[in-house]
Amino acid sequence: MVNIKALNPEASPQAAFGARVRSAREARGWKQDDLAEVVGYSGRHISAIETGRKPPTLRFSRSLDAALGLTGTPESFERGWGEIRNGSLLEGFPEYVTHEARASEIRLFDVGAIPGLLQTPEYARALEEGNVRRGTLTPEQASERVEFLLERQSALVRRVPPMVIVVLDESCVRRLIGGPKVMERQLARLVEFAEQSNSVLQMAPYAIGERRPFNQLVNLLTLPDRSVMSYVESQTNGHLDREITSVLPLVRAYHQLQAEALSQAESVAMIEQLRKGTP
Repeated sequence: MVNIKALNPEASPQAAFGARVRSAREARGWKQDDLAEVVGYSGRHISAIETGRKPPTLRFSRSLDAALGLTGTPESFERGWGEIRNGSLLEGFPEYVTHEARASEIRLFDVGAIPGLLQTPEYARALEEGNVRRGTLTPEQASERVEFLLERQSALVRRVPPMVIVVLDESCVRRLIGGPKVMERQLARLVEFAEQSNSVLQMAPYAIGERRPFNQLVNLLTLPDRSVMSYVESQTNGHLDREITSVLPLVRAYHQLQAEALSQAESVAMIEQLRKGTP
């Protein structure tokens, strides 16, 4: 007799997903190989999903929904996959992205890496591949995070696009990510961004020293009703804030940062020098 591993749906969103797959399969009287044939995967893959040894992918989740008639419903496995994906993101970030998609103005600052909204796919993949090598993500999760980023970028392509203001610490453009070719395309993307009518790009050079007010990522959103919210991150935590008493000091500090930063023309000139290999 085959031993069936007991599942604990309360352990994590991934465990809950696996338990749901088993429940749906057994309700139809299917064995793992039966479900595998319907969705185009192996029985071993189904077993790994059900027991939580392998995280589900978006493609797998959509295949399940198509097979079980759940596509587009509140009970869809795609929604469950979204909970797992969001669970790997910092607290507050999934909600932040929903507001970002409808903001009328977006202000970004980052240190050490190009902000997601400006990343090329190759740059984003290089960053996620680093996470895979460190063991913090599976290859499937890395691919889906890149896909999520591209969806996030596409959400800003609207009839009336938002104003996007970006200040980058100099370390963002000097830190080599993915090798010279990937970095060259990324720097070219920054120049293209600066040429858009709804964008502002400024560099905060090392020379401003202690006058740089932020040491970590800071995002500020102005919504259509003119309310403002902030999203800040540390290495392990993200925080979304709508309280004007705590958001306003960040807005003021951002204006001070812009005053200290290079102009857009000077910033583009710095980037072009780096593209030519000039220090």
